[in-house]
Amino acid sequence: MDSLLLGAHSKPSSYLSCRIVNSFDFSKATKSWRCDAFKAVQYPSVGPVQISRSRARNVLSNYSSGSSQRYPISHFVKSSDEFNGRSCKNGSVNAASGQSLESEPEESGNSKSTQKPLQTAIDIFYRFSRPHTVIGTTLSIISVSLLAVERLSDVSPLFLTGVLEAIVPALLMNIYIVGLNQLSDIEIDKVNKPYLPLASGEYSVRTGIMIVTSFAAMSFGLGWVIGSWPLFWALFVSFILGTAYSIDLPFLRWKRFALVAAMCILAVRAVIVQLAFFLHMQTFVYRRPVFFTRPLIFATAFMSFFSVVIALFKDIPDIVGDKIFGIRSFTVRLGQERVFWICVYLLEMAYAVAILVGASSSSPWSKLVIVLGHVILASVLWLRAKSIDLKSKTAITSFYMFIWQLFYAEYLLIPLVR
Repeated sequence: MDSLLLGAHSKPSSYLSCRIVNSFDFSKATKSWRCDAFKAVQYPSVGPVQISRSRARNVLSNYSSGSSQRYPISHFVKSSDEFNGRSCKNGSVNAASGQSLESEPEESGNSKSTQKPLQTAIDIFYRFSRPHTVIGTTLSIISVSLLAVERLSDVSPLFLTGVLEAIVPALLMNIYIVGLNQLSDIEIDKVNKPYLPLASGEYSVRTGIMIVTSFAAMSFGLGWVIGSWPLFWALFVSFILGTAYSIDLPFLRWKRFALVAAMCILAVRAVIVQLAFFLHMQTFVYRRPVFFTRPLIFATAFMSFFSVVIALFKDIPDIVGDKIFGIRSFTVRLGQERVFWICVYLLEMAYAVAILVGASSSSPWSKLVIVLGHVILASVLWLRAKSIDLKSKTAITSFYMFIWQLFYAEYLLIPLVR
């Protein structure tokens, strides 16, 4: 016979007032109890006893009449089939183990309640900062700074200080630029990127304005205190182009025009980052005369191709929102598939040039690393491009992030060009 487990106590000293919610299916015994009041529960001093289902039915029948009578129960009832636990005040029922009601330690609760808001705040800001651009900016500055190294002794605390002086204000300006772009594109991002904090409502417009304003001010402040003119001009030009690209004012919001938008990204990623931060290290840190090296010229030319690809590809996953809000990107004009393959062919051409540059190097180890490295990257790009489903936005977005990974990999190879 099916049975219920009943925890018994010879002299109950308190009562648990309960009532049945809706109806009770006696064949399955799956309905739960809802507590009206909970004062105390005495735990059984003896082991569980088995009683028949018919006896349990007699106990429960007192509640099925619809009266307001309350029945004193000194036992904790659990069905052998299923019991759906409920919490009363500070107590909780462990339905799986049949353990008594108890609350978690106060210290643990306080620790969790403190950590959760902090983790949430970090996650929101992480998404707001567009981490793939932060990583790209950091790697590019380190890579270009290494191009100014002429001998092993140049890698010194002076070098590390100079790199840090460049990275910190540049990242602050990077967050200003991506934050301003989100402020200007809230409605578009609700369609294209609803996970961004401003589009999702996790940040208010006022909060977004406060963040971008403070980060721009801190960036310029640090640049001025450091005193490097190449660094300060890099920040200033990036600020002007980033503002003109996004902000919706007369004669601005250049992102509406595909060619101008691409030129803005190319100017920042390909020209300013390469030249300005190289000059910061060469003239301000090492106090050397201006001299454009072969690796620097290669880096500028290669990243010009790469920046055009990023400018074109970033609009491919966003075609729906861009069409709705009248952004005439190349993807909207030419279609996703055509722009996708233009990007792939441009990158393959850049890799071919890089292989020729590596093959012409006078350094055997540089020749081997540069040629082999770019052959591998070009092959991986082609194989990945051939397998992508262009009808899937998820697949296209994933490929866009893969483009950024190739971008990172290139900055690992550039300092080895000799």
